[in-house]
Amino acid sequence: MSTFDRNSYARSQGYAAGRAEAGVIDQGLRAYMTKVYNLMAVGLAVTGLVALGTAYLAITGDAGSAAQMAGGQVAQIGQGMYLTSLGLALYASPLKWLVMLAPLGMVFFLSFRVQKMSVSSAQLAFWVFAALMGLSLSSIFLVFTGQSIARVFFITAASFGALSLYGYTTKKDLSGWGSFLFMGLIGIIIASVVNIFIASSAMQFAISVIGVLVFAGLTAYDTQQIKEMYYAGDDSSVSGKKAIMGALRLYLDFINLFMMLLQLFGNRN
Repeated sequence: MSTFDRNSYARSQGYAAGRAEAGVIDQGLRAYMTKVYNLMAVGLAVTGLVALGTAYLAITGDAGSAAQMAGGQVAQIGQGMYLTSLGLALYASPLKWLVMLAPLGMVFFLSFRVQKMSVSSAQLAFWVFAALMGLSLSSIFLVFTGQSIARVFFITAASFGALSLYGYTTKKDLSGWGSFLFMGLIGIIIASVVNIFIASSAMQFAISVIGVLVFAGLTAYDTQQIKEMYYAGDDSSVSGKKAIMGALRLYLDFINLFMMLLQLFGNRN
């Protein structure tokens, strides 16, 4: 009987220790994922503010003011909408290619250099990327109404939240989705480049529909992958860099999902 009692005590102590360790891991995981989502949310806020500010400075409803600021040249982009000198520089000059490609360059820079950077430097690079993305995305105000942009943003936020929650809570292994989603992403990129030259509305519609499906899948997939990247033994530097790269992945999923939905449901000026 005494042996039985000792074994029971040992098992109970082991169970309690296991529960305590699991509790520490769960608490650490929650803190890690909260940091990922907070970084992503701040990045989106920076992008939105820069996009709105740039559009405000680049677009005006006063033709006389636009002509004065642009040195007599007036560029009308819609009913009662004109480009200022800043708008002409950003959207109607060779500078537009730099504005379009700068965010992509920052993604590659951050992806390849993050391991050699401090956490503060990596975070600053992420904010710079978010600001450059806002500068690039300001062009959507030339094409779509502000009301439809806001509506699609909230649709995207609700969809992203549900998909990310699924990726975080599901017990199903989503790793098998990776190759399929990657092939879909490559296909979207190639089709989008081709459509720049042929400007087919039918192809754009197909790209948008497929893009919504691909980035919806990537949102759930990336969330699970980011969750599995967590390791309780990581120091603050490693954990911080993982959180920044996780925020970058989810940020890109959100922005691309937003753009695909905007192409489908946005009202054009």
